[in-house]
This record gives sequence, C-alpha cells and structure tokens, in this order.
Amino acid sequence: MKQRRNFLKSTGTAIVGTALLPLTFSFQPAHASINKVLKVGLIGCGGRGTGAAAQALKADSDAILTCMADIFPDYLEESYNNLMMVNPNQVKVDKAHQFIGFDAYRKVLDSDVDVVILTTPPAFRPQHFVEAVAAGKHVFCEKPVAVDAPGVRAVLAAAKIAKEKGLSVVSGFTFRYDFPKRALFEKITQGDIGEVRSILTVRNGGGLWYKERKPNWTEMEYQLRNWYYYDWLSGDYIVEMMVHSLDLMSWALGGQLPVRVTGTGGRQSRTDTKWGNIYDHFAIEYEYPNGVKGVHFSRQQQGSSNTNRAEIVGREGDAHIDIGRQAHVISSRNPWSYEREKNNPYETQHEELFAAIRADKPINEGELMANSTMLAIIGRMAAYSGQTISWEDAMRSNLTLGPKMEDYDWNLVWPVPPVAVPGVTKVL
Repeated sequence: MKQRRNFLKSTGTAIVGTALLPLTFSFQPAHASINKVLKVGLIGCGGRGTGAAAQALKADSDAILTCMADIFPDYLEESYNNLMMVNPNQVKVDKAHQFIGFDAYRKVLDSDVDVVILTTPPAFRPQHFVEAVAAGKHVFCEKPVAVDAPGVRAVLAAAKIAKEKGLSVVSGFTFRYDFPKRALFEKITQGDIGEVRSILTVRNGGGLWYKERKPNWTEMEYQLRNWYYYDWLSGDYIVEMMVHSLDLMSWALGGQLPVRVTGTGGRQSRTDTKWGNIYDHFAIEYEYPNGVKGVHFSRQQQGSSNTNRAEIVGREGDAHIDIGRQAHVISSRNPWSYEREKNNPYETQHEELFAAIRADKPINEGELMANSTMLAIIGRMAAYSGQTISWEDAMRSNLTLGPKMEDYDWNLVWPVPPVAVPGVTKVL
C-alpha cells in the first residue's frame, strides 16, 4: 500500500529521469472509438514510458496495452504496477508478454500490436524506429530521435518508408500539440509580426536526478541507469532536453534549415566524474538564409535562476512565449494574447495519433522530428569543437557515438570520451 500511496501522491507528474511531465489519472476517454481494439506495445518502461503509456490509454478507451519491454526487470515491474493502478481494464500484459533484455523490443515488434511507444534512452531510438516501421507498426516516438547524424539519417529514411506504408508517426515534440502555441504560431505564419528575423530560446534550470552506483552493477549497467549524463546515450542535455526549445525555432521558421552553426559550452558546476561527460551550459548561434539568426542559451546549474522562454522578432512585431508562466503574447500593431481553451498536450498528441489511425488519415512527423533533433546535435557539435559547422557537413558526418545494437552486453565497457574541449575536440 505504501507504494500505491507514493505513486498517487505523484499525480500531475510522471516519475521520470528526464523532464517532469504532467499525468492525469482520472480516466475519461477523450476519443470515442468506433472501430476495433488497438493493441499497444511499450518499449522503454521508465518514467517517461509509463507516462506516455498512461496518456495513450486515456486517449482511446479501446486501446489496450498488451506488451512491455525494457532492459531492467525492476523498471518494467514498477511501470506495470503503476499502470495497473491507473486503469487495470486497459492493461492486459501477462508475464509472457513482459520482455526483458537488449533484444526485448524485437519481441514487442514481433507481436500483434498495432502501435508502439518508443521511450528508451535516445541512443536506442533510431534502430527501434527503423525496425518498428519495417514491422508495419504505427509509432509514438519520444524526442530526441537520435544522438548523432547517422541516427538522424536512419530515422529520415525510415520515416519515408512509413509514409509509403501509410503508417502514422507522432513525435514527442509536445509543444506542437499545445493549443496556445498552435494559435501563436498560426498568427506568425499568417504574418502578424511580419517576416521573422530572429529567434531567441532560453532555458535555464537546476540539476536533475542521479542514481548511486551499486556494487553488483557492471559499468554498462551504471551508465545505462545514469544514461542522461553520457553523450553516447543522451546526446548531451542539449539534445535530450533543450531540443524542445530548438523545435520552437524550427517552427517559427517553417522548418527552414540553418546554413551554419557556431557555439560554445562547458561545465562549471556539474564537474564531478559522476556526471559523466556532458556539459552544463550551452550558447549556440544558428545562421539561416537571408541573414536570419537563431540563438539558443541554456544551463543546468543548481542554485541558479530558472527561465524557459522564446522570443521571436519580426519586421512588424514580436512574439513572446513564457512556458513557465504559460504566457503567449504578440506585440504588434494588433496586440494579441492567448485567452482561449488550454489543454494537456501530452494527452492531445496521443488523441490525435489514435484518431489518425482510426480514420486512416496518417500523421507523419518523421522528417520534422529528425530535423529538430539534428538542430540540437549540430549545436552540440559546434560547442564541443569550437568550430563553425555547416548543416551539410554535419549531416554527412559518419561519427557514431555508441555501439551497434548487436554489440550491447552487460559486460561491454564502452569507452567514454573525456569532456569535450572547444578548439581541441574533433567532431567531423
């Protein structure tokens, strides 16, 4: 009972090792299904996976979770127990369909599920996505979708195949499903601030979770349980978390790609070896055609002030988003602020995914999610190296950060590079 009380006390958040995400536990299905039961498989049973599965089931009363996979038995067990507390009528995962191990995801894909939720650490997502599409599954893929350029290229190729197969692909770029942001960006697209000339995104926050090493853990297990702090697993925090802010930049420019990127970064407070090899601050400049500039600034330093905002400057006005205060404002000759209905975008993305599947009108966000992920990857590349890097060079990079899927083993010791030094570290 103590476990149940602790879980229910967390109402409003998913217990997760990355960003905290809102969860709602009252099940009032938002979509009245009119066709068959849709079977759902969960690949990656951490906090984000558990939250995404709960939100998916809420999105459609005829969606049933039938398979779960993770490399850690304790993660899967905790996720299963938590989901059973949410709505046991939609969780039908017997022991035979609770898969453990590095190849567990393939057992989900080999089953008769219709939809898969991909919520493992980012390093695994390209291969999982490629094989999910090959298996003919509709996909919810958490962001980011890769940690390096080869992974991004694999996702782009698989997204094209998904489109040919008529499969729906929805990404975890949740801002795209937030009603206030949709309304604001629609006004930007309609020209309410004129031609966009610059975009600033800032996200400053404190430290995050850490899991103390246990004597029985191999080095591989230790790093996988602390995946956030290793660039080969997370892509660094700019890729894992700040990619949301960079997706806003892409959205403001209609998906236009930068010409070149310059940046810097480092670690000032997160310096202990237990924090792996990632940075704790970045400052990146994105140069777009026609002189348009995008700037991203972020830090994760305990005890520092927090903010999460975007400022979009046009020739005829400005748009401001303050995510913490939920403010969405346009300052121009026709001032505007969002005052209409608000929603839970974490639920809306699943509602729209299931609605698209049932209507046989596929959503395919594969290219969008790959390009926004690449914005973060090239930002990391520029900061790590201290060099200005063109989009073309970054996309052609063959640098792979982690092992091949078939090489994963609990006793594998993957060489972790030292903390990158601008002007010294090579990324191309």
